[in-house]
Amino acid sequence: MRKIRVVHYGIGHDHSNQFMECLKSYPDLYEIVGVCEPNVEMREKFGGLPAYEGVRWLTEEEMFATTDVDAAIVEAFDLDLVKYAQKCADKGWHIHMDKAAGADIKAYKKLLDTVRAKNLVFQTGYMFRYNPFVCLALNALRTGELGEIYHIDAFMNTCFPPEKREWLSLLPGGDMLYLGCHMIDLVYLFWGVPNNIVRFNRRTGADGVDCVDNACAVFEYDKGVALICASALEVNGCGRRQFVVCGKDATYELNTIEGPPRARITKRAESRTYGNWAKETVLENFTNEMRYQEMMCDFAAFVRGEKQNPFTLEYEYQVHKLILTACGQDIDYKSID
Repeated sequence: MRKIRVVHYGIGHDHSNQFMECLKSYPDLYEIVGVCEPNVEMREKFGGLPAYEGVRWLTEEEMFATTDVDAAIVEAFDLDLVKYAQKCADKGWHIHMDKAAGADIKAYKKLLDTVRAKNLVFQTGYMFRYNPFVCLALNALRTGELGEIYHIDAFMNTCFPPEKREWLSLLPGGDMLYLGCHMIDLVYLFWGVPNNIVRFNRRTGADGVDCVDNACAVFEYDKGVALICASALEVNGCGRRQFVVCGKDATYELNTIEGPPRARITKRAESRTYGNWAKETVLENFTNEMRYQEMMCDFAAFVRGEKQNPFTLEYEYQVHKLILTACGQDIDYKSID
């Protein structure tokens, strides 16, 4: 089959250059038509990165006038993602859009409604859905090996310098929107819609910066809770990023969830009350760049009609309602609308 002709729209997202590198690494799948960043400040700040070398720069007018484009990779600044993606949906292009989907749930619903009406492929950039150990734990849940879930720990922490925390002040919900969204996605994937969400989003004021840089949410379920944390101040926070799911029959500790991924798996039948009975596996050769590879191969397969996206539009809408609720918005996240 012919290559998928893609445009790369927006470069203000933290993952933009990595996605461009990923596209370049699959020349048999993708033909990169060009890259467009209408925001002059964003282009001046990020446009000189090596990832964009050798790629044609387009204005918005040139990009939308280009014929025979199949899909758009939308990598704009977080709060512009939905706006940019809506333009692509209106054009009839399939969309990969990074996350999180902004702060306006009505605008996001309009985008998803357009995607549905035009029968377009829509994929979001939650790369941990493709993490090999996340997939292993999810399979254990689906086969019954994990047993009924009663607790989840989900930490997506970092130690940001003051200037990055200044940037976080632009985002409603701060670090919960920026990084906590990853963990909310996984909690929803494993445990579904909670009965209640309790928020503890705090501003430390460290270094004189005013932003939500110490965020926490508790998702309450019938038989337990999920603790979701996104701190921008934890020393070695990135090295302690983890997703721990505790079931009646097994515990899966994904700690760390990246760089390289490490899993400690303990099965009830192979353990006793006291002592450490976990079996540890580390993917030493798994790099952060590899986080996007299977995702972008799947996107190509979705566009070609070779595979069906397992993450439905309803799923994407629901998880973002949970994210915005955890960020502080009052949203009826239990309703189907």
